Amino acid sequence: MATKNTTHAGYTVPGLSLADGHQVGDTLQMRLHALNDLQLTLKHAHWNVVGRDFIGVHEMLDPQIEQVRAMIDALAERMATLGVSPNGLAGALVAARPWDDYDIQRAGTAEHLAALDLVYTGVIESHRKARAVAEKLDPITEDLLISQIGELELFQWFMRSHLENSQGTLDDASAKTEKSAADSTKSSSAKKGTSKKK
Repeated sequence: MATKNTTHAGYTVPGLSLADGHQVGDTLQMRLHALNDLQLTLKHAHWNVVGRDFIGVHEMLDPQIEQVRAMIDALAERMATLGVSPNGLAGALVAARPWDDYDIQRAGTAEHLAALDLVYTGVIESHRKARAVAEKLDPITEDLLISQIGELELFQWFMRSHLENSQGTLDDASAKTEKSAADSTKSSSAKKGTSKKK
């Protein structure tokens, strides 16, 4: 007789109820999707960035990609430890995500960095929400998420350091979409160019 496959095991970690352990594991699934999407997006930008400061940005992205991949593995293994089967399949990611694909193709360094700044904001905000869930139920998972949030915030600062002016303002500060973030760098460059001519 065939048994029914399930994404939840009949166990979780000691000290958590089965329901709580599985709730934490289920919460991590969207974090897994978000980080899988992030590492693909970063690699896409790595391949498609052009123009001034190309090599610095191109080479800055690869270590971030490797670190995000390590985060993915840590989350997936924590999910499995909690008794929840991690799903890293592309179809599951696309079906579950509430966000669209990254909107920038071949573009200049500032355009990609501004768009990626917005991507990082979304991932970090969602990670913080998942941390709040874990805080109430499982300090071990909370600690894992806190560590990842710290790394993600550092990576975002690397992006922002390219976009910040001497007054501490970001070129993409008011952008709501990746496209508008990328476009904001063009208008900022145009303003800088205009001021130099005066």
